[in-house]
Amino acid sequence: MEKGKGLARRWAVELHDASSSSASHAAPDPPGFTRSAPDADDAAGARQRKDSETAWKAQKAWEVAQAPFKNLMMMGFMMWMAGSTVHLFSIGITFSALWQPISALRSVGKVFEPFKDPRVDTIAPKLLFIALNLAAMGLGVWKLNTLGLLPTNPSDWVSSLAPAREVEYAGGGIPLI
Repeated sequence: MEKGKGLARRWAVELHDASSSSASHAAPDPPGFTRSAPDADDAAGARQRKDSETAWKAQKAWEVAQAPFKNLMMMGFMMWMAGSTVHLFSIGITFSALWQPISALRSVGKVFEPFKDPRVDTIAPKLLFIALNLAAMGLGVWKLNTLGLLPTNPSDWVSSLAPAREVEYAGGGIPLI
């Protein structure tokens, strides 16, 4: 006897029994089970896969659209920690808070490119993405204003103003004209 052959025969099981093949068709189908043609199953499976892929793309588009909110919170905390005095760290944080939304707004098309599908509506996620980035840019502009780096007072524009015209003059006892 060859090594291992005896064990294989001893435990071999015949799964197909010709006498029970007619009896298996007599058993009723379980509840909820319907027999259908194999090609109909393939079409239904393909349709289900496409529907699940569409749902996945829509969900991921919303996740990408909400991502600037996390960045907004983090940047707000960093600006608060930087303080309201003008120094290198606060200016760097502020310009970073301005540059990130600007670069994100320039690449909206690239960000939502993987989710481009006729069945996936990406307009609402894009609008949310744009609104959150505009809010982040507004936060950066507000920080610039609190640092005093925005020219909002008339004294910031003194050099470009024309000198004031004299309306009165006073002189001694001698007329000047």
